[in-house]
Amino acid sequence: MNENSQTLPCVMIPVCDRHLLLPNVSIAEVVDFNSTDAGASTPDWLVGFLDWRGLTLPVISYDAANGGSLTVPGDNRGRIIVLNTIGPDHNKAPFMALVTQGIPSQARLDERQLRKLDGETGPADLMLVDVEGEAAWIPNLEYLESLAVQARN
Repeated sequence: MNENSQTLPCVMIPVCDRHLLLPNVSIAEVVDFNSTDAGASTPDWLVGFLDWRGLTLPVISYDAANGGSLTVPGDNRGRIIVLNTIGPDHNKAPFMALVTQGIPSQARLDERQLRKLDGETGPADLMLVDVEGEAAWIPNLEYLESLAVQARN
């Protein structure tokens, strides 16, 4: 590898019908799936709430937030990814949580390994990319953060 090339530590996160790609720095922690019920009259994308380090975080289903159906993992497969927020409401909601359908995997990527693809995206998708022959979606974190703020109100 060229000594001038830069790699970015990333995480591939399995959700219902795709993998999400995020940089490692966006992830605060990965925990076992364990959340309280969202209750009645809540948005379809809200799985429930996670008690994490003295905070109560809304747990968002990426799939449902993207127009799909809410799928709760079974058989101890799922995890919850706690994400650092970076948007304008960071002070109100410094963290949010996404439910996964499996264990995230690490990847070190450089710009030669990524290629933007044309394809249909939903409101929770920022863009579709090719990662060494495999499709991955980069999430629209601002949109997801807005849902986390909405769930707290």
